[in-house]
Amino acid sequence: MTDQDWPITAEIFAELPEAVGNITFTPKSDVIFSHHPFFEPDIRVAKLNEARSGSTPWPNLGWNTPKADSDQYLDSVLGLRGDGNGVIWMLDMGTRGGLTPKLVGWNSNTDSLERIYYIPAPTSLPESQHNDFTIDEKRGMIIIADEGIGPGGDGTKAALVTIDMKTGKTRRLLQGHESCLPEDVPIKLGDRVLTVDDQGTPLRIGADGIVADLEYEWLYFGPLSGSWIYRVRLDDIADERLGATELGDRVERYAQKPNNGGLGIDRAGNLYLTAVETTAVGVIPANTREYAEYASHPRLIWPDGVSYAADGHMYVSAAQVSEAAGFNDGEERTHAPYYIFRFPPLAPGRLGH
Repeated sequence: MTDQDWPITAEIFAELPEAVGNITFTPKSDVIFSHHPFFEPDIRVAKLNEARSGSTPWPNLGWNTPKADSDQYLDSVLGLRGDGNGVIWMLDMGTRGGLTPKLVGWNSNTDSLERIYYIPAPTSLPESQHNDFTIDEKRGMIIIADEGIGPGGDGTKAALVTIDMKTGKTRRLLQGHESCLPEDVPIKLGDRVLTVDDQGTPLRIGADGIVADLEYEWLYFGPLSGSWIYRVRLDDIADERLGATELGDRVERYAQKPNNGGLGIDRAGNLYLTAVETTAVGVIPANTREYAEYASHPRLIWPDGVSYAADGHMYVSAAQVSEAAGFNDGEERTHAPYYIFRFPPLAPGRLGH
């Protein structure tokens, strides 16, 4: 396939009654997904049924049920990833119930809780919205993109957050750096600019898509509202001796991009970006670093998470966030069915990323 054949048509894989956020897969090829937290769903995380038309709560109903006397439940989940050991990690932003943000790992092989990592203050701020993450299995480190648009946030405190998987220690990095901050680039769908208040203030979202390459050498990331993908060596992210300025100086501009949410990568280093202003997933080929639309479909409205499955396809959700009443003068334009799409990438990927 050459770039002359792009964009290809994405295939409808599933039709569901509620909006899908991010998608990952167990080693047994179960499709695990978050119901998009923007719509405050009753079931936060689910497993797709065989008919691809519905789902069951995952890992079970109990973890999807709020509790008055415990935080041992999933409150507000968008980002989720599977690791090489069959553990599905679910990033609970905690914004719905005012909980301390946490990362919950459920072992899909033993059907049991693996571990919970908490992300307390000062690593988490009142404005935090821990959106997506990637797992560095080489160093035992999780790196999270905090959009900075939680309660009262406008993206100006967006940052990266790391978790040491051995000790549970958390760190907040690159807050205030251009690689995390939203640019003054409105999110537009046709002639519509998405705004957050009656004064018409444009929606601006900080650090969002994030992914590590196959060798765990480079971390790729960037703000949703922004025109660049950035990268930094994971050795530098892990090096606690580096001060904020020194770490920031090691961040590189990698390639230009449109406003994008999710970020995926294949084994050849090609990046896949969910271009939220279009009905398409774009690609930044490793050999050119020039963005192009890669897979599209008219019903791929607000493409969100993108990840690779063992069947050789990349999967992507169509969350319809842009069609919510709050972005359309009170008119609710979202409607079922909500879709999961898939498409063949340029090269095989890493399961769940």
